[in-house]
Amino acid sequence: MSQEQPPQASPSVSLGVDAAEYDGGLSAFFKARPRLFGIAYRMLGSAAEAEDIVQDAWLRWQTANRSVVENPTAFLATTTTRLCINAAQSAHSRRETYVGPWLPEPVDTSSDPNLGAERGEALSLAVLILLEKLSPIERAAYILREAFDYEYSEIANILQMEEANVRQLVSRGRKHIADGRRTPVSPAEQRRLLAAFIDAAQKGNMAALENLFAEDVASYSDGGGLVRAAQKPLSGRERVAKFIAAFSSHFWTGVTIEWVEVNGQSSVLVLRDGSVAALATIDASVEGIDQILWLMRPSKLVAVSRSRQPVGQPYSSGLAIS
Repeated sequence: MSQEQPPQASPSVSLGVDAAEYDGGLSAFFKARPRLFGIAYRMLGSAAEAEDIVQDAWLRWQTANRSVVENPTAFLATTTTRLCINAAQSAHSRRETYVGPWLPEPVDTSSDPNLGAERGEALSLAVLILLEKLSPIERAAYILREAFDYEYSEIANILQMEEANVRQLVSRGRKHIADGRRTPVSPAEQRRLLAAFIDAAQKGNMAALENLFAEDVASYSDGGGLVRAAQKPLSGRERVAKFIAAFSSHFWTGVTIEWVEVNGQSSVLVLRDGSVAALATIDASVEGIDQILWLMRPSKLVAVSRSRQPVGQPYSSGLAIS
């Protein structure tokens, strides 16, 4: 994510507090902000929704009695996590009526590979898809432990439950991820396979595609009902290869390809007339390419499109500070 600049407005008038107190609170918030966004994004799979959560956390931080807060980052992380649990429950209902496969919104991680966390866990699109199958509380426990290295006792305090229960939630999350995904290949091999896939897809080379795919490969296209895309997942080596080869003559005509790093993995942007039309990436194991993910819904491409803006162009974080 791009680095944000503190606001220049005079805070003492709008908040009713002295400037020194405001500046201290603002400094603590911006120090914690990468972590807050990292938690919210992993919980919700949406950069836009994560920004809304961070905004809400900021509003609550403004009205909190900060004089009694010993650890601002811990306070803000707790607030953010609890807000995310509530938001995830609402998001689940909306996604049940989503048109076609729902995929997480990709984010640029070239400048922050771990996206505000101690480790790059729970960040790849394939893992975020699996996390959607967990309950919000299970998801929170897994993310806080595996990505942010929180102690079980700290997670118990955040989730307001017994430590033994937290351990069970994390264990359940680990098993769910392990059962749902093969051990991924190295970043270099993932990029090599993606490059070979794009080349074969552009040429419509069905034999080459089949050689790259795992036997149970699946292709997911997220157009959200707004862009022409397959509304059901496709699976199986031959079926997926036929599908991709069939649209090679028109999908790739007149486009340019741009390599990017999103969610800790190599991906490609498909550009038409200079604008991002789609993002494609893969998840792969020693079996070959296991998943092909196509992001085509315009709102899902906002974050990666924004990261391509020319140097010097103003960046809007979506954080309204009053």
